[in-house]
Amino acid sequence: MRSIKGSKITLVGAGPGDIDLITVKGLKAIQSADVILYDALVNPELLKEAPITAKKIYVGKRANNHRYTQDEINLMLVQEAFQHGHVVRLKGGDSFVFGRGHEELQFAKAFGIEVNVIPGISSSIAVAELQEVPLTRRGVNESFWVITGTTSSGKISKDIAVAAKSSATVVVLMGLGKLEQITKLFAQEGKSKTPVMVVQNGSRPNEQFALGTIDTIVDEVKAKGLSTPAIIVIGEVVNLHPALNYQVIENKIVKQQKR
Repeated sequence: MRSIKGSKITLVGAGPGDIDLITVKGLKAIQSADVILYDALVNPELLKEAPITAKKIYVGKRANNHRYTQDEINLMLVQEAFQHGHVVRLKGGDSFVFGRGHEELQFAKAFGIEVNVIPGISSSIAVAELQEVPLTRRGVNESFWVITGTTSSGKISKDIAVAAKSSATVVVLMGLGKLEQITKLFAQEGKSKTPVMVVQNGSRPNEQFALGTIDTIVDEVKAKGLSTPAIIVIGEVVNLHPALNYQVIENKIVKQQKR
């Protein structure tokens, strides 16, 4: 077993799915790993960048299908670091955005293990951007919210009801299963016509999306057969999607006139 000094854990955000969207620093960490613990949303092509001798362990968690509990993952990180040296904890998006990366950092540091954090490109920003939808636009909105759709108890986040009262763009992660509940909350605030975009497998070759409004998006998602993993974007900025016929004039989104 290695000494504590020879043990190291690197938390790496793998980005939204496209392997080219990992950072250079994150790629270097993968290439120097002795062990990689990777999640369900990580593109498996990234594992090919690891040394042939590197041990690769799948510890993914999807809805109602957890291969390992978080406590088991925490312990595994420490054990593998002590036994093998450099452990890369590879997570989709960014480790600190609903990724429980800070929990793992604290647990490992309690054992005297060196922990480094390499930020990743979060799907909460990147997926909308790749659809040419800005989360903020001058004169249209002044902020954006990133909210988990489903809390640890399995219920819808109370923050969504608060966000529905604002003019902010609202990005909901892990919320597709709560889409009907989410739209009802926005409808209660008189926002039935607010545009909505749902994107499945954002940034990947099999990416699919649906566009609609609060009162139509549930049917649009069903018609297109969209499923998880997906993000939901709610707000006037969704009208700037290239598939829709809007433009910004004097800091206002207006329908383009047909010629």
